Parts: sequence; C-alpha cells; structure tokens
Amino acid sequence: MINNSLVNQRSESYRKIKSAGEFREYIKDKTVSVAGLGISNISLIKFLCNCGAKKITARDKKDIFIDNPRHELAEFAKKYNIEFIFGDNYLDNLTEDIIFKTPVIRRDSPEFTQAENNGGIITSEIELFFMLCRAKKISVTGSEGKTTTTTMIGEILKADGRTVFVGGNIGYPLISEVENIKEDDFVVAELSSFQLFDLNNGIFAPNLAVITNITPNHLDWHKDIEEYANAKKIIFANQGPSDRIVLNYDNEITKSFGEQAKSTVFYFSGNKLSDSFINCVYCHEDAIFVRRNGIERKILEKNEIVIHGEYNIENFMAAIGILCDIVSVESIKKVAATFRGVEHRLEYVRELNGILYYNNSAASSPTQTIVSLESFEDSIGENKKVIVILGGYDKKIDFDPIVPVAVDRAKSVILYGAVRNKIKQTFDEYKKNIPESESVDLYVAESFDYAVDKANSLANSGDIVLLAPACASFDCFKNFEERGNRFKEIVMNF
Repeated sequence: MINNSLVNQRSESYRKIKSAGEFREYIKDKTVSVAGLGISNISLIKFLCNCGAKKITARDKKDIFIDNPRHELAEFAKKYNIEFIFGDNYLDNLTEDIIFKTPVIRRDSPEFTQAENNGGIITSEIELFFMLCRAKKISVTGSEGKTTTTTMIGEILKADGRTVFVGGNIGYPLISEVENIKEDDFVVAELSSFQLFDLNNGIFAPNLAVITNITPNHLDWHKDIEEYANAKKIIFANQGPSDRIVLNYDNEITKSFGEQAKSTVFYFSGNKLSDSFINCVYCHEDAIFVRRNGIERKILEKNEIVIHGEYNIENFMAAIGILCDIVSVESIKKVAATFRGVEHRLEYVRELNGILYYNNSAASSPTQTIVSLESFEDSIGENKKVIVILGGYDKKIDFDPIVPVAVDRAKSVILYGAVRNKIKQTFDEYKKNIPESESVDLYVAESFDYAVDKANSLANSGDIVLLAPACASFDCFKNFEERGNRFKEIVMNF
C-alpha cells in the first residue's frame, strides 16, 4: 500500500534544499537515475558525480557509445559509480531515490507515475538549478521569440557591466555553473513549455519573467492548447508583488494572463497604451517608450535597432520591459545598434548572383513561418520574390494559416519531409477557391538537400531563398540546429 504522506514528505524535504552544500549532504547516501542523456543531463551527471551521489543510473533509448565510444561519460564512469541502461525499455525499474527526467518525456508518463508512487522523487536538471541558484533570476518563455529575447536581455546586461549567465532551453546547461554564480549576478534562462511543466512545484518563482506570445505549438506533446498555455503560466504562478511579469498586450492569450498575476504586470505593445497602464513599453511614432509607475520616457527610435524583422522590435520591447529600471538607456542603445540576431533565426547566410539566402530553421511552427514571410515587407502581391522551404516532422499543428500568407508573399513554395503531402493538400484545397493567376508555384522534394537545390534553381537575381519550415526537424535531423547548418552548408557550396 502506498503511503502518500511519506511520498509527500520526501518530496518536500528535497525541495527545501537551498544551496549546493546542502545538496551534497543530501545526495551522498542516495541512489539517482538520470533519464535522457541530452546536453543538460550530461552536465547534470557530472555535477551529481562531483557532489558525491552514491550511485547513478544513466538511461537513454539510444546507446550513446555506439557513435562515440570515447564519449565524455565513459571517462566519468571509470571514476564514479555509473550504470548505463539503453534500449526501448530504458525506463523500466525506476527504483532509485531521486529520478531526474529529460523535459521531452511527460512527467505523468506511467513509468514516472509508478516511480513516484513507490517513493521516488521526480525532478529535473532545471528544477535543481533553480533550487540552488542564489542570483537574480530572469526567465523567458513564449511560442516565438524566446531565444532572441533571452539573448538580447543577456547582451544588454553585459553591456551594462553586469555578470550574467545565459542558458536553459537556449542550449547551455546552467547546472554546470551553479556553484560559480553569486547573489549579485544575473541568470537569464529560456524555458520551454516542457521545462515549465517540470517546474510546477509551487515554489519556482523568478524575480523577473517574460512571456513573448502564445500560439498553437507542440500539440503532439501537450494534450491541447489549454494545457500548453497553462504550462506557460507556471512562469509567473508563484511570483509575489515585488516580482515582475512582462506580457505581450497584442497577443490575446498573454494579454489575459495579466488579470491572473499576483506580481507587477508590465505589458508591451506595438501601439501606444492608454495612461491607465502605469507600467508598459510601447511603440509610438516610430519610437519606443517606457512608462514606469506612470512616468514616461522615450528610450530609442525603432530605426536604431539593426536586427531585421518587425517581430524583433517586439522582442526588444520585451527585453526593455525587464531591464528598464536595471540598466542605463545607453546600454540598451548599444545593443540595439550592434545585435544582429541569433543563429538559425532569420539568419542572413550569403548573397550570390543577386540572390539572398536566409536560414530560419528555428521557425518550427506555422506562426513563426508567417512572421518570417511578413518580415520581407516589399515582397507582396506582384512583387513576390521569396522562395520558401517548408516541411519536416508533424507536430499536429494546423497549416491552414500559412497558405494565404505564402500565396500572397511567396514566389514559390518547396515542400519536403514527412509532412510534405499534408502541407500540399492544404495548399491544394485553398487553391480551388482562388484564381489561378493569384496562386503560388508549389514543388514537392524527395529530400531536404533536393529542396534547397530546387529553391536555388528557381531563384533569380533579387529573389530570396528562405528556410522557414513551420515544422520540427526530427524526421531528418537531430534538431533544428543540424537542419540549419545543413542548409548553410549547401548554400555556401553553391
């Protein structure tokens, strides 16, 4: 019979840990399981070894030593008590005291539910980091723009002379730095809905937080859009009056969150907000203004921001909403004038024979692709010049919204990957109801490489070849970075 009271006591005892020293004392007689051996959990295993965990069981569906017999964990296993379990049944017999799960597996999966019922503590690398981190914490989430916004915030803090650590879902595992981070430092963490799902513990409360926007995404993982949106709300659920949540006023879902927050709400908008909003950032007459406690000031002109795309103005406003009373205006302006974006996010690759090539492999949802197409403002109607590559792994998202935008703004559309026929069917249905003259040329490619080659062959001087797939990459690539790098490799060899 399960003793729920004892299970809860163990969980509460673990989550009361506040420092690396306390964790070392706690972990020394515990058995630990780490499920999923991605970048963050590999760093976690190293941290656990150095903290003196009694025994570590490292689990993954894929044998990490097949492709790399000299994997870095092989050396750790020689010095520490690490057992490896690989294969389809890698989550069987989760009997360890503490189980660190990868974010991509749902916490309510049967294996974890059973392990928790048996007294195991289910946690994650990012939860442990936030438990141990003493710095000022800034957390960023959203469907689009969270990586760029996270990076912008970090760059502005650096320009202002602050010590800052940037990581989380952005790719850098913060647990590896937790013992080097001081109270006066800043941590800027990008958090996915998967990671936030694991932070629903009643205690996670960043000092400052941003939700850039919410649009349908990851519906192959979340039960529905409501669960997805609720996961995003975890970022401010436990904040108090002295904390701040920055929300997109122009997005209906995030706008509604303001009524639920117990912290100070700071909206940002592409339009001037009424005087009733005493804390906000907005655009007016091609400039960005901040209103803090009712006092308004101009921060900079929009044309001082060099990064391409109107949506990056929104990202910059979100960053200003976080930092307006922490850094100088000069630091904000310095980054505005120098920051040109993040790799794989509308990244300029090259110009060849008058053709421009852009890599937006990170555009893994229809909304992100639409924003990408709309960022090329002069490519519309009769002036269409974008040749866009779409396709990849199906996240069970509706592609209907893309079609009218692509028809209006794209010269040609190249489809590839597992979902290519589904997207083609969506275009075909739409084309039945419009004149042939208003349609868009559609091509289906048998491989990613062929799709890029086809796009190039269709392009003339003045055209733009854009990778903005609207899908995840997992049908052909490990991640969107690998997809973007392959795109750039092909383009640079033209």
